Amino acid sequence: MHGTVTSVSRSAEYTFTKPTCESITLLAGLGVEGDVHAGVTVKHRSRVAKDPTVPNLRQVHLIHRELFAELDAKGFPVRPGDLGENVLTSGIDLLALPTGTLLHLGEEAVVEVTGLRNPCPQINAFQPGLLKEVLHRDEETGAVVRKAGIMSVVRRGGVVRPGDPIRVELPAEPHRPMERV
Repeated sequence: MHGTVTSVSRSAEYTFTKPTCESITLLAGLGVEGDVHAGVTVKHRSRVAKDPTVPNLRQVHLIHRELFAELDAKGFPVRPGDLGENVLTSGIDLLALPTGTLLHLGEEAVVEVTGLRNPCPQINAFQPGLLKEVLHRDEETGAVVRKAGIMSVVRRGGVVRPGDPIRVELPAEPHRPMERV
């Protein structure tokens, strides 16, 4: 499985959206250099409030560009960085990947998939009604469906740029489906 990095973003402050940039540098065990969510322990404010010593399984946030097209068709225009992602991808069904998948981004960087992003109500402040498009219940099974991207940790650092290839390395079977992190 192969895909492409279409955009990269980071923010040094707690903001819902993140500005796009020419490149980001991933730091092994930490996350995106210069991003407020980088660190060994949790950096998301709600999680810090619960327990600031918990390991940071949300160092790098990835979203598939295909979601943006789906949202746009439903009247929710979204641009790169708008949903706070660090890496916008194309060509890979991120939501179908198992936990532990390695994503090789560009020439050097490698991230390990830790789970699904659990979108928060702030998304409705960005665009009213958007939360129900990225977090809802499956009509047939009743299972919660999370579509706001995936989270990962940095296993090997490196520079990541738009246009970089993405190579998917699946973990050994049996595969574990992603859960929210």
